[in-house]
Amino acid sequence: MKTFPSIFAGLVLLGACQSNNSLKKAYQWPDVPAPVCEKKATELVAHGDTRIDNYYWLNDYFRKGPDSSKVVKYLEAENAYLDTMMSGTKAFREKLYNEMKARIKEKDEIVPVFKNGYYYYTRMVEGKEYFLYCRKKGNLEAREEILLDVNRMAEGLEYFAVSGLSVSPDNNLLAYGVDKVSRRQYAIYVKNLTTGVTTLEIATGTNGNPVWAADNKTLFYVKNNPETLLSEKILRHTVGSPQAGDAVVYTEKDPSNYITVWKSKSDKYIFISSEATMSSETRFIAADSPASPFAVFQPRMKDVLYSVEFVNGKFVILTNLDALNFRLMETYPEKTGRESWKEIIAHRPDVLIEGFEPFKGFMVVTERQDGLINFRVMDLVNRKEHYVKFDEPAYLASSDANAEYTSRVFRYNYTSLTTPRTVYDYSMTDKSKKMMKQQEVLGDFKPENYVTERLMAKASDGTEVPVSLVYRKGFRKNGKSPLLLYGYGSYGYSQDATFSSSRLSLLDRGFVYAIAHVRGGQEKGRQWYEDGKMHKKMNTFTDFIACAEYLIHQKYTSPDHLYAMGGSAGGLLMGAVVNLRPDLWKGIIAQVPFVDVVTTMSDPTIPLTTNEYDEWGNPAVKADYDAMKSYSPYDNVEKKAYPNMLVTTGLHDSQVQYFEPAKWVAKLRGMKTDKNILLLKTNMETGHGGASGRFKYLKDIALEDAFLFALEGITE
Repeated sequence: MKTFPSIFAGLVLLGACQSNNSLKKAYQWPDVPAPVCEKKATELVAHGDTRIDNYYWLNDYFRKGPDSSKVVKYLEAENAYLDTMMSGTKAFREKLYNEMKARIKEKDEIVPVFKNGYYYYTRMVEGKEYFLYCRKKGNLEAREEILLDVNRMAEGLEYFAVSGLSVSPDNNLLAYGVDKVSRRQYAIYVKNLTTGVTTLEIATGTNGNPVWAADNKTLFYVKNNPETLLSEKILRHTVGSPQAGDAVVYTEKDPSNYITVWKSKSDKYIFISSEATMSSETRFIAADSPASPFAVFQPRMKDVLYSVEFVNGKFVILTNLDALNFRLMETYPEKTGRESWKEIIAHRPDVLIEGFEPFKGFMVVTERQDGLINFRVMDLVNRKEHYVKFDEPAYLASSDANAEYTSRVFRYNYTSLTTPRTVYDYSMTDKSKKMMKQQEVLGDFKPENYVTERLMAKASDGTEVPVSLVYRKGFRKNGKSPLLLYGYGSYGYSQDATFSSSRLSLLDRGFVYAIAHVRGGQEKGRQWYEDGKMHKKMNTFTDFIACAEYLIHQKYTSPDHLYAMGGSAGGLLMGAVVNLRPDLWKGIIAQVPFVDVVTTMSDPTIPLTTNEYDEWGNPAVKADYDAMKSYSPYDNVEKKAYPNMLVTTGLHDSQVQYFEPAKWVAKLRGMKTDKNILLLKTNMETGHGGASGRFKYLKDIALEDAFLFALEGITE
């Protein structure tokens, strides 16, 4: 659904090639024994079905149980094993890291965004990991004001993240969130931009996105449950007052709902959204009346999602009410219930409405047709409209930081597998566009040296599944080239074709990179998502297998050179496809994989579990339990040969707890019948998103690439 970011949303950096004939020489894997994880049988019973989990004890670090220290020792032993097995790639990994880093322009800044009299931007200093958040008053020639120097703030810390930067309406106070652990639990600080004094306003446990009322002293924020990490309450805080006195303005009683608080782009209203996978509810107050009780916009309805914005004197509603692919409706502030909603854009079976960007007098609607994005520009005064369309076979276009409500210019991002991220300003009145900035890729990168394609693979039930791919010119379809197939396919998240400068290290060494747009995303509309979740989840996995088989049949690669990668729910995809078709893959990279589906979804105390019932099911329901058990990677490990595998996790992961991949690897070690490589990498300092900073993450990519290159025999 549509989200409404702060002025700094989108203000991030727009981000020596080898030949295709890289030297190939078999990598010599050290002959050392892998760690053996102790077995402690735990009996798990549901619906008369008994599962024996020999590695359940590995969650003791999470539970602060008696075996916590043993868990850490096991994870450290796996890390040491990986270091030994990959020791021969150490120099190569350093080369890859430096190669990828060298493509990034270190001293750079993003396109400034105008809001309430100031131009806001981030800039990067050479050799530093983090951003400087800055602004200039009135024009770009004015004196620079550094709001936050995150490099200085992060000194001495392994992990540091700043979020939700929000400036008060009078431009004098800056509120923001800080996470130093990587559990996505933020403290909130307020900096006086006149005196430079910073105060800790809320100690911890928020989502890190504070929202200002119009009085320049009231903040609204989300408070999370410290155990489950679920968003539970919205509180009102007066700057400078004790946190203990904060008033609770909303409490969410349904543990399957996420809640957020945000302000309309016009700054006129403050909204509270409560949303589950299949239902939602919005509350609102006038931003200049922060002490008022929040009014319900429309009570939640079963299987109905809706989101609201204030546009040109009316509330505009994006909803799936009687509209699978969503439609746009409107109503006046005096009467907000569904009976007063009037349709603006009707539902269409072949077009998904993904969101809209409001302006005073205009609205830009993001529509997806045939898997690709188009912008529908609507003049709300003259009642005229037109489309902004794009020509490449696979790409991503998205709204950028459009902070100024009165603007007549729509800023958007464009990228493809061969086009670096590009920012355009588009005039909604005369239809002209201006390139404001394109990601500068240092070195000898030229887009014309790469080719992108969009194919259609036929799934087992006859459904056509899109595949986007890119490779370096000179590639030959003879089945001998290595190919990395990426997939996700959950939560309705569309995995679009985007550019990555770090990916060039693969392409320039002869790899093809492909994305399987499997069911579970929304690439082909809302039904594409509905057909890849709950009891239809198996479609996600069989779609991915069908894409792999099609690429083999078309001689883009062969099983001896085919690799697959996915993270989080995409890691679940990896676990499922290696169980279903282990013969298809030379190697698998599973990043922070969600692989112990039944056990995790059966435990509501594990962070975020109850929010996921509409995605995977509730194991308390037998039909849901049976469906999950049929594909849960951990429950379906068998005595058979598995491909080479690299599995990654973070000890502080708040989304997929570290013990899921750890248990999975332990079980695979004990059951697989092959001698293929199986490695587990646990980052002992970070969580779900990996390392913080501009460059640290490149070391993770270098490790993954080196693993692929070792398997492929590429040594330089």
